[in-house]
Amino acid sequence: MTDIVEDQWQKIMARTDEPAWLAGRFTELVRVAYEEPRLRELYPWAGMWELHFSRCTEPRHTWDIPYIAPMKDGAYRIDGPSRSQHVGVVATVGEAVAVVVERLPPGCAPAFVGTAAELDEYERTRTDG
Repeated sequence: MTDIVEDQWQKIMARTDEPAWLAGRFTELVRVAYEEPRLRELYPWAGMWELHFSRCTEPRHTWDIPYIAPMKDGAYRIDGPSRSQHVGVVATVGEAVAVVVERLPPGCAPAFVGTAAELDEYERTRTDG
């Protein structure tokens, strides 16, 4: 794992602005995802209290991995990779993490240091050569 990836995980785990309705569940989600070795190698980012995973470290991040969002009722919603795709709803954070791991693209870790375009070029040259 690169320092960039580890630093981002630590930054997200250190957030203290979680809204009351989440009751610590986003923090728990990040912790449990970090404990999963295959996810820990990916670049995490958060938006709208969703935890996303990218195969590259720089924006625009990859959108080929499902993401997780805690719901107000205590369940966890898994969507993606695109916003128009709904995977399902599960009761526990462990189940949510397992669903994402099951849907990881082959050979997606560790995260590539760079942009999605640079990752595409790198992967293209690897398979062409």
